[in-house]
Amino acid sequence: MELITNDRLQQVLKMVRALIFILFILAILLFLVISGVLIYAKSKGAPPLAVTQSSIIYSKDGSIIGEAHSGEKRYWVGVEDVSPHLIDATIAVEDRRFFTHHGFDPKRIAGALLADIKAMAKVQGASTISQQYARNLFLEHEKTWKRKIEEALYTIRIEANYTKEEILEGYLNTIYYGHGAYGVESASYYYFGKPARDLNLAEASMLAGIPKGPSVFSPFADQERALTRQKTVLQSMVDNKNITSEEVALTLATPLVYGNREHLPKEFMAPYFQDAVRSVIKNDLKLQEELEMGGLHIYTTLDPELQAIAEQEIDATFDPTSNMQVGFVSMEPKSGRVLALVGGRNYEESPYNRVTQAERQPGSTFKPFLYYRALEQGFTPSTGFRSEVTTFQVDDGRSTYTPHNFNNYYANDTLTMMQALPLSDNVYAVKAHLLLGKTELAKQAKKLGITSNLNPVPSLALGTSPVRVLDMANAYSIFANGGNEVKPVFIEKVVNYRGEVLFERERESKELLDPDVTFVLNHMMTGMFDTTLNGYMAVTGNAIRDQLTRPYAGKSGSTETDSWMIGYTPQLVSAVWTGYDRDQSISLWTEKQYAKTIWAGFMEKALENKSVIAFRPTENVVAVQVNPQSGLLSTADCPVSRMTYYLKGTEPTEFCMAHTENVEEETSLPEEPTPDKVEKWWKKIVPWL
Repeated sequence: MELITNDRLQQVLKMVRALIFILFILAILLFLVISGVLIYAKSKGAPPLAVTQSSIIYSKDGSIIGEAHSGEKRYWVGVEDVSPHLIDATIAVEDRRFFTHHGFDPKRIAGALLADIKAMAKVQGASTISQQYARNLFLEHEKTWKRKIEEALYTIRIEANYTKEEILEGYLNTIYYGHGAYGVESASYYYFGKPARDLNLAEASMLAGIPKGPSVFSPFADQERALTRQKTVLQSMVDNKNITSEEVALTLATPLVYGNREHLPKEFMAPYFQDAVRSVIKNDLKLQEELEMGGLHIYTTLDPELQAIAEQEIDATFDPTSNMQVGFVSMEPKSGRVLALVGGRNYEESPYNRVTQAERQPGSTFKPFLYYRALEQGFTPSTGFRSEVTTFQVDDGRSTYTPHNFNNYYANDTLTMMQALPLSDNVYAVKAHLLLGKTELAKQAKKLGITSNLNPVPSLALGTSPVRVLDMANAYSIFANGGNEVKPVFIEKVVNYRGEVLFERERESKELLDPDVTFVLNHMMTGMFDTTLNGYMAVTGNAIRDQLTRPYAGKSGSTETDSWMIGYTPQLVSAVWTGYDRDQSISLWTEKQYAKTIWAGFMEKALENKSVIAFRPTENVVAVQVNPQSGLLSTADCPVSRMTYYLKGTEPTEFCMAHTENVEEETSLPEEPTPDKVEKWWKKIVPWL
């Protein structure tokens, strides 16, 4: 009996040793497997968690003006910007032990297996938040063993390389909530018209129940099922000790107020401006990949109020039956910020941007570039040329060129620069252009930011080389900025979904033009609206001068197919082009006035509540009263006189005596002139002739 007992004991001990050995081997194998999996997870590195998102475009005041997406409405927000109620509800109903497991929940897996065995069907899921996130990011939703293995491997990699907070944030921003809403921010706006951080318990519990079956549990699809699912979510929160039963009762008694089924509050304003922003993102900032991936927050320079004024003025000015088009842009000259932009009359019919893409002949709006260069080279506002039909020998005498004035009107007399500019005399411009040298104007225009190809021919002075509206507005902004460099700015800052700044505009400026010469030109350009400069015809701004309540500098221009108006104050520059896309002639007088009318209406309304600011004289200029017809110092007998600025040392020193002589003849008794008087008179008039 004792011998048998010892034998049995020996057998038992052998079995125990064998079992211990087997368990030890299994433990080693398990350790090796786990270590191998962890090594695999670490060696493979962190899987990219980026997903395609919508990018949001903001205006100057922070309001949303539009978005860019690839079919999925998704806006990434940090977990700190999500309502705690929604976080608690999601964890309670989807994965209660999320913060304690390592990607898989053995207890939940076992419970799901028992439930499935009892029901003899697949009735309960066991996927954790980490598993669902891996599936949403990298895998199709097919039910195969291969997909399940890949899901497990991705889950391990995610858990090994990211914190629980990062995983939860990613999950909340990628889960589908139905109706095209991906991520909690998009869903929150779609269902309740508010950001995710503002959701209350009732709204959060309703939203948390939708991902299980968006087509079934959406309140917009089935209100009863959605409410039943909400109760399930709330009970899960009670079981998870997030809330009490009393809070459940109060929550269910709270009526839900749904939103307008929009993913974000937006107006989708300024579509041409938004296209320009996308172009800058891709071509200038080189952020095309980031834009395609999405999730960008793009902060632009657009002023919604000024944009609305521009669109209203354009709509009110054009004949609805007209096929004419428009290109309008307004800039802040000191910063270059583009505040408003209209690239056409109807974006849906024609998204072609006539501000940034089209090139049209600028006509006489090109002349200020010429006159700046002339002033820089020694011309003054009093420099005179005869305005008469003139044929120029060009190309070393091989050909001729005869410019013509509007309606073939000419002074047939000497004309000063200060008068030639507002009267837009073409003969004067060509003479100045050829005297300076044909290449000087093209060089000056390039210096001012004109990017188009310019043909340095005599007619370039009359704006015959096509240019872009945006470039012209930029060049005039340099004048308005006192000669300091300006470049068009559409974007202030670009931030990705993680809050990392990808681009931020640097506020730098350098002196590009001589500030004294620039001021003299700016003052001359106010003459467009000054009737004291009327000559053989009225100043070109005469038709709109009664609409203006403050001093402006500006220049209009026209060709057979183009009509322009560009004008500015130290605060604002606006450029308008109107015409036909197919080079159709502008024949009606009313159509020729569209550009000026739009410009005047916009500038007056845009600056209505702004201080009246004139251009301040610089240190090296001097102001004198001048007769604009003669360019000499005016006297009390001159019929017209205008305060005119000159570079110090270039101002006229002789008085205009022509009108004094006429007055004496009309008001004095006949008197034989003495030799002294005759000599004195000729000394004064000969230099002018």
